[in-house]
Amino acid sequence: MGCELIKHHCGIIGVWGVPNAAELAFHGLYSLQHRGQEAAGIVSTDGNRFYRKLGMGTVTQIFSSPTVLGSLKGSGAIGHNRYSTTGASSEFNIQPLSAVLRDGPVAIGHNGNLVNTKRIRKRLQEDGAIFQSTTDSEIIIHLMARSKKEQVRDKLLEALDEIEGAFSLVLLSDHAMYAARDPHGWRPLCIGEKDGKYIFSSESCALDLLGYSYIRDVRPGELVLVDDEGLHSHQYADGSQTHHCVFELIYFSRPDSRFGGDYIDKFRRKMGKNLAEEYPDDADIVISVPDSSNTAALGYSQRSEARFEMGLIRNHYVGRTFIQPTQTMREMGVKLKFNPVGGVLKDRKVVVVEDSIVRGTTLRKLTDLIRQAGAKEVHVRVSSPPIKHPCYYGMDFPSREELIAHTRSVEEIRKTIGVDSLGYLSVEKLLDSVPHENGENYCTACFTGEYPIPVEQDEENGSKERYEDR
Repeated sequence: MGCELIKHHCGIIGVWGVPNAAELAFHGLYSLQHRGQEAAGIVSTDGNRFYRKLGMGTVTQIFSSPTVLGSLKGSGAIGHNRYSTTGASSEFNIQPLSAVLRDGPVAIGHNGNLVNTKRIRKRLQEDGAIFQSTTDSEIIIHLMARSKKEQVRDKLLEALDEIEGAFSLVLLSDHAMYAARDPHGWRPLCIGEKDGKYIFSSESCALDLLGYSYIRDVRPGELVLVDDEGLHSHQYADGSQTHHCVFELIYFSRPDSRFGGDYIDKFRRKMGKNLAEEYPDDADIVISVPDSSNTAALGYSQRSEARFEMGLIRNHYVGRTFIQPTQTMREMGVKLKFNPVGGVLKDRKVVVVEDSIVRGTTLRKLTDLIRQAGAKEVHVRVSSPPIKHPCYYGMDFPSREELIAHTRSVEEIRKTIGVDSLGYLSVEKLLDSVPHENGENYCTACFTGEYPIPVEQDEENGSKERYEDR
């Protein structure tokens, strides 16, 4: 998916108990930049008032000077990197979202996608609620505002009991910070500790940067509260039947982040090795589509007789190709983003390892570039199964009609992208590549069409509109 059209999830960070909380949140968001480049924001508190800075663009574009960060005072802060999942791309939808409840201000950062959004939103609007955004995250704040409970914790628990779908979230009040995961554990969220102070992050790579020790993941169905007295846990729902998003391990998360204590690099190497066993080839070299398939390509090479080579060089200063509004511009973006190394590819049988194929249009263009560089044969191996179904839990896959594998066989896809052979990792071998020691189960709905939570009809019918908005 190094060249495919897809957007990531969002990235969230929460810091509590240190004087420079906003500065740490900034650095944490920077390490999570791969999870969202559309918008960013930080909200902080000194216990008396909230301070916030939000904007469209990357973290460094929004927080471009020390003065900006210096204005975000306090020892508690949450931050959010955004790619829109529900709700259009606009300044109104930038997170963290803030509001003033009866007993004080709150701010929330949410990663994921709720599946009962329209029903709840309609009920709230009929009851007089006025929404400031089109994102499903605002629903949580409205539910809290209508709660008769006295404590912020109890208001949040009441809201969590009503929403359905995928969510990892951090919520900031003037005297505490909260972190929660849905009972299925779709989206990642981990806890770090340093000198008795705590941090929450979508991925552990942020903890490494900030010098915090990885403690554990927030458990599915768990609400964790951090205040000046320490960390407190409440299991608000049964989290034994997990459905972790397997695409976090295939593509989204950084390979130096952890899942269940192990590094994601380990799982991607196993995917590549299993792929080589399922679809071997007598190629001369194995190359990756940098950077997301690097590790899987190394694993593939380790199980094959073909050595790993750097056949494509990526220009890291080019924006993502899928952001371009026309196909012509996207195709030019592929040329700008990747350049083949002719000396490596010329007169060679090449296996190209990719982590996934969505539409297939940009992969076809990349195949042409590799052939133009002199490759004798081009064989594509994909370290995930064919993507046949849209995702309603926060992964921005297009509608069914736009997914190349929805109505095409593997052979038809091979002809469409113009390669000599094509092989996908099977669902069985994919699941063999990821951990199950602690009873983990995974969501594979985008491959199998088996959705762990039934999607309400109006949500499913509205999915195409949502994807076109993003």
